[in-house]
Amino acid sequence: MSAIENMSDEEYYQDYDQLPDNQIELLAEFERRRRARTIHVSTDDNEVKINLRKLHEPICLFGEGPAERRERLKSLVSRLTDDEIARKLKKKEEQEKREEESQNEVTWYHEGSDLMLYGRFWIAEYSLKRAKERVALQKAQSQMPEIDKTARVQESYRYLRNFANYSSQIGDIRPLSFCRFSPNSKMVAVASWSGLCKLWSVPDCKLVRTLAAHTANASSIIFHPESTLSLDPKSVNMVSTAFDGSVKLWNMEDDKPIGELDGMEPSRVSKAEFHPSGRFLACVCHDNSWRLWDVERVEEILHQEGHSRPVMDISFQCDGSICCTGGQDSFGRVWDLRTGRCIMLMEGHLKSILSIDCNSNGYQIATGSEDNTAKIWDLRQSKCIYTIPAHNNLISKVKFQKGEGNYLITASYDYTLKAWAHPGWTPIKELKGHEQKIMGCDVSEDNKWIVSCAYDKTFKLWSHENF
Repeated sequence: MSAIENMSDEEYYQDYDQLPDNQIELLAEFERRRRARTIHVSTDDNEVKINLRKLHEPICLFGEGPAERRERLKSLVSRLTDDEIARKLKKKEEQEKREEESQNEVTWYHEGSDLMLYGRFWIAEYSLKRAKERVALQKAQSQMPEIDKTARVQESYRYLRNFANYSSQIGDIRPLSFCRFSPNSKMVAVASWSGLCKLWSVPDCKLVRTLAAHTANASSIIFHPESTLSLDPKSVNMVSTAFDGSVKLWNMEDDKPIGELDGMEPSRVSKAEFHPSGRFLACVCHDNSWRLWDVERVEEILHQEGHSRPVMDISFQCDGSICCTGGQDSFGRVWDLRTGRCIMLMEGHLKSILSIDCNSNGYQIATGSEDNTAKIWDLRQSKCIYTIPAHNNLISKVKFQKGEGNYLITASYDYTLKAWAHPGWTPIKELKGHEQKIMGCDVSEDNKWIVSCAYDKTFKLWSHENF
């Protein structure tokens, strides 16, 4: 390079068109070195690192000392034009601004009405009584001999291992999106992409009623906790939701809805779920929020944001004090209904959370995700305690055993249902039979039945092979 440095000014300012390419490159290198000699760079190593970071360059290379780092910065600046340096600095400022905005993001809480305040007091009083009863029952069960408790659990596993396909029924002309047992375990409600919702008898799978529910795809249909048990058949016994944001209320006698919840259109309502008391109803929406309604007053009392993408599922803890939501942002959130605060962020899934369910023990939550895994979360430890590599495709539904929570059922787009033992989360049983992806599943209140619905337009009942 000594030839470059010894060039005269007259040689340097020759017309480029008359020079060969190699001489043009030599002249450009000479000009860069000349610029580098005029650039003043701080001798403070920390400031040199800051300037390198602003230019999106590594602040330190392997084996590099302060002097080499300073020369690297000078060489870098000499190679860039003023416009290129300005663009890099502007890009860095924009990135820092985005990071600052993301750090300042907080969960937004809408100002509630007096009805919401009353609802929180009501839920607190209701849930404290339920929690007291649950804890008393758990204490009594803890006094049982360990051998008896183990025998009960093993018996439930043996019973489940003998499950087989009991019956299969074509539910509609379009794919089935949701299925749910009635509280008395004698009916199953199925929602379809045709907009129809149908009630079928258990176990003979005979059509009981057809509800012309929605003009858009129906996304869910659920029963009131006391429906088919002690609830008046003329009151609100069922709720259905659809992709167009409509939510309709049904009794057990009429084929037309007795009411409708407005305000969520046109956002898709992924699912609705009754509070254990039956007085409140939660709806999760594709506008990144979920709503809580007072069913008795038919009035929305809470509009809660917190997810950055559509909310897919919601589940209430058995006491009724908290609820859990999961969304396409891959996060789950636990909400305290008595205070309105988000008390736990479930972070760990790589893709969307599509299903969520609370265990009847009161402190465990299961989430099913598009990343093909199911995760078990512990409210007491505020963390994930186990990850189940459950399926070869996304998990569309997770459901705990009713009452005791000794096992977890997962449904997947790999056409299978799987049962997992609690607390080791080892596989118990795999149920095969559907020809296309399974959209949903449920466990009956008496734990004698499992129902699944699929894209193949059928729903299937699974029970003990000797039933």
